[in-house]
Amino acid sequence: MTFTAGIDLGSSYTKVVIVDGDGDIKGKSMGPTGFHFAKAAEKGLVAALDGSGVDRDELEYIASTGFGRYAAEISDLSITELTCHAVATHRWLPEVRTVLDAGGQTVKALRMDENGRVLGFRLNDKCAAGAGAFLQKTVKYLGYDVTDIAPLSEAATDPVTVSSVCTVFAESEIINHLAADRSIEDVCAGAVIALTDRAAQLVKRVKAEPPFALTGGLATVKLLSQQLEEILGSPFLVPPDGLGAYAGAYGAALLAQQRLEKMKVSASAQ
Repeated sequence: MTFTAGIDLGSSYTKVVIVDGDGDIKGKSMGPTGFHFAKAAEKGLVAALDGSGVDRDELEYIASTGFGRYAAEISDLSITELTCHAVATHRWLPEVRTVLDAGGQTVKALRMDENGRVLGFRLNDKCAAGAGAFLQKTVKYLGYDVTDIAPLSEAATDPVTVSSVCTVFAESEIINHLAADRSIEDVCAGAVIALTDRAAQLVKRVKAEPPFALTGGLATVKLLSQQLEEILGSPFLVPPDGLGAYAGAYGAALLAQQRLEKMKVSASAQ
């Protein structure tokens, strides 16, 4: 059995997935990236190997993706996030044709064919209000962690309106809502809805075709997928078992298996 690893070095979190030759996940890990990408990659790999039943010397190939992919010194190959998310989504949800990857640094919409190949994509602009970092900053200001976004937004009863497209002005709106005694839950939900509106525009611009899927760190936020469904008029599927945040790493691990197989075939032909 062959084992490969995929490392997704995101701007906020580093995700690592280890798979066998059948594409089954043997181990995974997630932790803060920090400012040293190479160390984050190494720490994440060690954590994913722990309890996986796979030894370090059994890993035959390592692929990296994400914001800091080129800094992963332990990887054998660097791959774009778009390709990795497409491959992972196709494996989990082969019927999907459009994927929205809602991450911390960027939000990306991609359209793919029946084989999981990327046909087109769109990214949010440089303003953080169009990415997950906006929500991370919002909940941090509220005194909570990024993992609290889902439960806080789901507990809202009357979401506030956050209309500014600039993070600085949006933050001012949030402060005003809190000063007006609006609940933290309603403020968090309002921030999620604001992000959803911008994300939906990306999906439209990529000439989206249903079925749709939501991946990335925000895939577990039900309000996000519910709002996207309402705006775009089609259900948004999410990867099974809460694996949406690991889509980049899983796709990288699968592509590492493909590269390894090609290398072995080429070597046997010589």
